[in-house]
Amino acid sequence: MNNSNIEITKWLPTSIKEVKNLGWEELDVILFSGDAYVDHPSFGAAVIGRVLEAEGLKTAIVAQPNWTDDLRDFKKLGKPRLFFAVTAGNMDSMVNHYTAGKRKRSTDAYTPGGKAGFRPDYATITYSKIIKGLYPEVPLVIGGIEASLRRVTHYDYWSDKLMPSILLDSGADLLFYGMGEKSIVDFARLLQKGVPVKNDRKIFSRNFKYIEEESNKMDSKVLSQKVAGKRIVINPTWPTFKEKDIDRVYDLPFTRLPHPRYNNKGAIPAYEMIRHSINLHRGCFGGCSFCTISAHQGKFITSRSEKSVLKEVDQVTQMPDFKGYISDLGGPSANMYKMKGINLEICRKCKRPSCIFPSICANLDTDHKPMLDLYKKVRNHPKVKKAFVGSGIRYDMILEKTGRKETDKNNKLYLREVIKHHVSGRLKVAPEHSSDEVLNFMRKPSFKLFGQLNQEFKKINDEEKLNQQLIPYFISSHPGSKSEDMANLAIETKNMDFKLEQVQDFTPTPMTLATVVYYSGHHPYTLEKIYTARSKNAKENQRKFFFWYKREFKNSIIQDLKSKGRTDLINKLFK
Repeated sequence: MNNSNIEITKWLPTSIKEVKNLGWEELDVILFSGDAYVDHPSFGAAVIGRVLEAEGLKTAIVAQPNWTDDLRDFKKLGKPRLFFAVTAGNMDSMVNHYTAGKRKRSTDAYTPGGKAGFRPDYATITYSKIIKGLYPEVPLVIGGIEASLRRVTHYDYWSDKLMPSILLDSGADLLFYGMGEKSIVDFARLLQKGVPVKNDRKIFSRNFKYIEEESNKMDSKVLSQKVAGKRIVINPTWPTFKEKDIDRVYDLPFTRLPHPRYNNKGAIPAYEMIRHSINLHRGCFGGCSFCTISAHQGKFITSRSEKSVLKEVDQVTQMPDFKGYISDLGGPSANMYKMKGINLEICRKCKRPSCIFPSICANLDTDHKPMLDLYKKVRNHPKVKKAFVGSGIRYDMILEKTGRKETDKNNKLYLREVIKHHVSGRLKVAPEHSSDEVLNFMRKPSFKLFGQLNQEFKKINDEEKLNQQLIPYFISSHPGSKSEDMANLAIETKNMDFKLEQVQDFTPTPMTLATVVYYSGHHPYTLEKIYTARSKNAKENQRKFFFWYKREFKNSIIQDLKSKGRTDLINKLFK
């Protein structure tokens, strides 16, 4: 999109020249980010920058600073009056850089032109050490998903070792975990009142079980951990945002565009993907063992008001490049908008990591009516031809019989609404595996439920005279998964006429149950020993089962199953 006609002062400044254009003599906060600066509410650095700006603070962003030269990018804006802030960006830098097989990626979706090499490994640590070396007297805070999920002693897959809280390695003064709008504003207000920064390095709990339980409580406790002779302390989570709080964030004056400094440098792939998307809510109560969302955004859902969403829809339809298609009306899980406990006092006492596993909580209101109403208003907008739901859908909440007649009716209508009006020919869902034993470990529903969804999908397509595809996502090498489980997955999906394409190998990332098991070999809740494919060969052998129909994998699959005495599975797969 051409943004050259918009005044540069519409963005937060990124250079001394832009600072002076705003008439500023001094900056209050300087924020360093591993991503390119896109002024859009899907980019965390832009959100934090706008929140600080709304607080009346003169805030600048240094995006993707060069850490290999004379460090001029770290010096160009001088030192701020209040503090420096650092984020690795919208992704953990190691996940951004490497595949599950630890191969270096050749692209970076958060950089103009999709070019790789514009951020370092362990970006939060690298940036922070440089800043502390140049300006040791200035307070430094870290946040974003990399810092948030490395806030305690954690297993780092890429170095294959335990690492302490990132606070220790980075040298930062404070770490803001989760969605940091309230924390950063509170911190800024305290600094302006003259409250000193206490460098009490902190880790939050003695083991994963307590960390996860406290992360998922409505009223969490203070936790601490001794590391390297120091004590890491974690404060309780902020109360879940109210509707007016989240609306205030999304109503900030985002340009929704990359900064003009990237003009003629190529498209930023991550921005291209979300430029015409709308985020409806935050948080996820799914609690999947391999997912970091609840540890970062929280288990409880914070939903925007219908008014705020429709206001953003209006803004998107006015973008010069808008052709009538909204790419996503969603969130971490698309169909959790406006969902919460019926009796919040029951929620207040609960420490379950998931509200929908092993069964959907009877106290959870899963009525999809608010989404039905909102979707209809969006698709009836005169400038919207189609609004897709591109985020993942939890079909277990749609198919569950709640016993509440109106809820069950609305949930059934929701599935038809999505298939009929909000799918671009392919509905993507994530059964993740076919083995109930593995799914139980993943905290996902039985594969039988996916079979039910497949039947409903076909039925609705026939009735609505549509020709759409159901696209399932699966994971190989997840803790608990063996070659025999992968063979059964291949057999079951073959019998359902699927040739899999949306697949991935399990990648251990900090702050997930599955990663703790991958590293330790034991389930933290039961101390039961769990098998995990750890070697490159074992992981590749599991992945091959996704592509059983390719000639180049047939012999190795047969040899793998023969070595385990499972010729019965060979006959079923290749009959």
